[in-house]
Amino acid sequence: MHRTIAAFMVAAFLAGTAEAQTSPPPGIPAATTSSQAMPAFSLDAALGTAGVPSAAGTPATRTTTGGASGSGGSTQTALPSIGAATANVAAATAARRVAGLRPNPELQTQVENIGGSGAYRGVRSSETTVGVALPLELGGKRPARVALANARLTRAQIQAEIARADLRLRVTQLYIEAAAAERRSEVLAEQAGIANNAFRVSSERVKAGDVGPIEQQRADVLRINAQVAADSATRQAQAARANLETLLNAPVTGPLDRAWFERIDGYGPPRPLDVEGTLALVAAQADVRTADAQVRVARSLRVPDLTVSAFARRLAATNDTAAVVGLSIPIPLFNNGNAFVAQSQAEQTQALALRSLAIVDTRQQIASAQTEVANAAATARAAGGPGLAAAQEAARIARIGWSQGKFDQIALLDAERTLSQTRQTYVDALAAYHDAQARLDRLTTPAPTISGDDR
Repeated sequence: MHRTIAAFMVAAFLAGTAEAQTSPPPGIPAATTSSQAMPAFSLDAALGTAGVPSAAGTPATRTTTGGASGSGGSTQTALPSIGAATANVAAATAARRVAGLRPNPELQTQVENIGGSGAYRGVRSSETTVGVALPLELGGKRPARVALANARLTRAQIQAEIARADLRLRVTQLYIEAAAAERRSEVLAEQAGIANNAFRVSSERVKAGDVGPIEQQRADVLRINAQVAADSATRQAQAARANLETLLNAPVTGPLDRAWFERIDGYGPPRPLDVEGTLALVAAQADVRTADAQVRVARSLRVPDLTVSAFARRLAATNDTAAVVGLSIPIPLFNNGNAFVAQSQAEQTQALALRSLAIVDTRQQIASAQTEVANAAATARAAGGPGLAAAQEAARIARIGWSQGKFDQIALLDAERTLSQTRQTYVDALAAYHDAQARLDRLTTPAPTISGDDR
């Protein structure tokens, strides 16, 4: 009787594992039926919720209200990085208007010859002067200020694009992390189910006297460890999805896009890329323009300004009125502007050096990202193709041999462990591939045309 029950349990076990082997390629367990019925929450949907362009460069729909979580508010509230960049552009725009303003005239008044003695007692001999003083900027100060403000506005606009590109990368990486965590959870959940079945079969075989108790103990340890790993993976998947929802400030409903996660685009030898049009290089060039404009401002400040004034003076003693004309010019005795020019020129040299450094760093980072993309793609294709097929076949043979008493339990456990590790390696390689591709897309993001470039 015990042998009959054990044989029945072995058959049920093999039927369950055979069903797992026929799951959709490339070998990762399929999602639950309820999850499959719901539409997938794609990466483009996540980017659209964040209000940033997709990786392909198509502008995503910007959200104007908060998600359904009840927080409400605008995208600026939900995504502080974009709000800060937008405010920086607004501040630079206002600063440009301020830079184009001319100095205000001054209304001046003086009362002389009062409160003295004799004929000057009281205000009987006072002289009242009222007039206007107008500062005149010389040396091209106002055009230099406007040029500097334009350069800073352009830099702020580029920084806003950088903030959007960084946000796109951050959303993509969190999406990849959540998708990978869900796949790992599915793999480990299936492995826990297999370990649980193996434990039940081992228990029946011990009762039937086919094997010793050590086999049951070994299967029990495997079952406990597999369940702990599955529970841990489930919690990690929940945390990864919660992190994505926190960034988007909106709920993430339904399964993540499995087809996108398992897709590997073609790859080959790294292609040489022109780094001049990337965001990093355009930002460095904008810093150089800002430094150049600062040098121009410093040189213009070396030219003293004039202040022209015109007054009307009333002489109380004779009740007569006379005109007074004034002209003032500062004497550059203690500060002739040379120190400021030297400082600005040093900052200009620094900006040029940083631009050269940015070229080198960007090229190195792009080359490294291209290599990581190729390596991860090769690993994923090997692990999800011939590697996974070989591990599945080895596990299948080990299960049949174990059920027939040809293989011991250690051989079965080793085959199951290899299959589980191969599936997890495949998931890890897919996550590494998409992460490297996202970083490569961020590094090669072309800089948009900034309206302030030609001002």
